[in-house]
Amino acid sequence: MSGAGAAADLGLLSPVRAGSPVEAAVGDVAWLQAMLDAEAALARAQASLGTVPEAAARTITRLARAELLDVRAVALAARETGNPVVALVSAFTAVVARQDGAAAEYVHRGSTSQDVFDTGAMLVARRALTLVRGDLDACVRRLARLAAGHRATPMAGRTLAVQAVPTTFGLKAAGWRRLVLDARDRLDRVARGLPVALGGAAGTLAGYLEYAAVDAGVTRPGVYGEELVRAFAAQTGLAAPGLPWHALRTPLADLGAALAFTAGALGKFALDVQLLSRTETGEAAEPAPAGRGVSSAMPHKANPVLSTLIRSAALQVPHLAAGLAQALLSEDERSAGAWHAEWQPLREALRLTGGAARCAAELAGGVRPDPARMRANLELTGGQLVTERLTAHLAGALGRAAARAVLTEAVACSGASGRPLVSVLGADERVRAAGLATERLAELLDPAAYTGAAAALTDRALTADR
Repeated sequence: MSGAGAAADLGLLSPVRAGSPVEAAVGDVAWLQAMLDAEAALARAQASLGTVPEAAARTITRLARAELLDVRAVALAARETGNPVVALVSAFTAVVARQDGAAAEYVHRGSTSQDVFDTGAMLVARRALTLVRGDLDACVRRLARLAAGHRATPMAGRTLAVQAVPTTFGLKAAGWRRLVLDARDRLDRVARGLPVALGGAAGTLAGYLEYAAVDAGVTRPGVYGEELVRAFAAQTGLAAPGLPWHALRTPLADLGAALAFTAGALGKFALDVQLLSRTETGEAAEPAPAGRGVSSAMPHKANPVLSTLIRSAALQVPHLAAGLAQALLSEDERSAGAWHAEWQPLREALRLTGGAARCAAELAGGVRPDPARMRANLELTGGQLVTERLTAHLAGALGRAAARAVLTEAVACSGASGRPLVSVLGADERVRAAGLATERLAELLDPAAYTGAAAALTDRALTADR
């Protein structure tokens, strides 16, 4: 294998994103293309203000194609300059010069590496977020169907890992859906505000202004600077920032935080499915097309692959987001290291979150709840998980503390003797004195009859979001 091939990151150690649309959208070629798109948009913006010839801008735009450059050569040259833009500009200028020597003079006119890289990064992020949003939309729709279909399907609610009181599978699915909606909202807000980067060498726009003055006689630098930022934003479809943000890294910190929340929201869904699919629980199962989830050693295994991959991403993205937030400590007008440290964490956070969203959409559409197993698990404690309900019914006659003591004693007796809880309670004089006959006790101890407002809460969540 060639050196370049051996160094390629093909997803071997990151199966959650391998082969996903986001993986391609944030790869080296895509990133190079985004920086070329930034160069072309800058030329068009300057041309729209009369400071670059329109013919030159058209030529630059036409030739701003990643396939015309050697990505590996640009990467290797970046070792000598600290960032890939210097090599990109040199290689791209040569491409343009071979077609039009005059147009080549206007490549990167007045610009600086960070303007091009950061604008390219925002373009990459926006394209990736568009893909992620599509998968989140699918996940939301599928979870809505799951919630509506099981709004009243009783199951054990669990707190601190053990059965607590009953809930419904529909309410659980509605909760998953709510988290995904929250994640989508956060990504939408961030996506709308992704800004172009335009500041020049030290955030003063000096290079752009000086070329504009020399090339086109611009005499109102403040006005031209604002117009150039707006024109650049219009050409890229990104937002126009209030100030150059070379050392003000809010966009990256915000993006990282939104990606971490999204991965975590999907991770909660995945973790719940993992737990429900345990052999001992068996209340839900992942979709299992032929060949998925097989073990290299155990023929009987059908591992929960999708939820495992999602969870793996959810455990990684917050650390990457922390790295992006840490880059807020960016010294002077451009950092020597903090800026550079953002690049890989940003790409990895985007592709892990994108891979998780793709897996979650599939999981939401194929997860298979098992109501019969849910009901069987509800019966495991013989009604113990609804003693809260009985406390309320005994409290009026006995007082709350005494009612709780009676039930604690009855649960212990049932466990020690093996007698059903309803029999133990039915034989208790204090319970009989409270007016609870055995038939009524059996009704009150039915877990399926104690799901509270779970179905109504599910309906409300689905209706409100429509």
